[in-house]
Amino acid sequence: MKTTDSLERNRSVSIVIRTLNEGRYLDELLQAIKKQTIDRMSVETLIVDSGSTDNTLQIAERHQCKIVHIQREEFSFGRSLNLGCNASLGEYFVFISGHCIPTDQNWLMALIEPFSDSSVAVTYGRQMGGSESKFSEQCLFEKYFPASGTGEHQSPYFCNNANSAFRRDAWAKFRFDESLTGLEDMHLARKLWEDGMRTVYAPSAAVYHHHHERWRQVKRRYEREAIALQKIMPEFHIHLSDFIRYFMAALWSDSRRAIGQRVFWSRCKEILFFRFCQYYGVWKGNHQHRQLSRREKEKYFYPT
Repeated sequence: MKTTDSLERNRSVSIVIRTLNEGRYLDELLQAIKKQTIDRMSVETLIVDSGSTDNTLQIAERHQCKIVHIQREEFSFGRSLNLGCNASLGEYFVFISGHCIPTDQNWLMALIEPFSDSSVAVTYGRQMGGSESKFSEQCLFEKYFPASGTGEHQSPYFCNNANSAFRRDAWAKFRFDESLTGLEDMHLARKLWEDGMRTVYAPSAAVYHHHHERWRQVKRRYEREAIALQKIMPEFHIHLSDFIRYFMAALWSDSRRAIGQRVFWSRCKEILFFRFCQYYGVWKGNHQHRQLSRREKEKYFYPT
């Protein structure tokens, strides 16, 4: 790895990657990590694997990663990250999905640079769709992870562990909730925010996020995240009318964008299926819980 002058010196970073059959992109990710420009920091890479049956572990061994195993029956998103953090040495934890690829060699420094402010406990970087990403998911990436800005359009504890970093001492104060079905990142960030710490968006710390999911997997992902959101925001509730309205609005918004890009006819079926799976999963995961204000619901689920 290359070195350069910057705010952080003589620091240690642990990059923690959860894996389950991530062989498709893992080698490219680990090569990108090795090319990162660092500033006299020690960097280790750790894999938390939950039973891969492809070549994931062989790739990790070839790149000399530290490997931690977790049984599938013991797996939760929070538990796997806690195991990885426990086995790591860094002052900062960097989390990146096994199917995300940094866009350049400055990703790592851009992600941890905000920690020069002692009030910052969490950072998260930009995510962009890959060449095979679904059209509607690319629209979501542009909404939640814009090319510039401070992330002020989000809640003060919004973050995403596909591309994020936490101070070790901040993590140790509360740790990731091991019972959640997802959104363990936002849950911990909220606790830290309530404790007076901040979450910062670092748009220059960008990655390509590749998803290759069947429609059932898309629905399940949004459903489990909606279930987890109930614990973070217990007042949250989506009515059937909300599901229908958000679904139709998303179809209209994505279709207009696809028409503008002259890809509507090749993408219209995909847009329909993705948005239905997204909002049906959200409704199914949240419809039994109490009302959230209309304004808050719009922030999380209404396309803009």
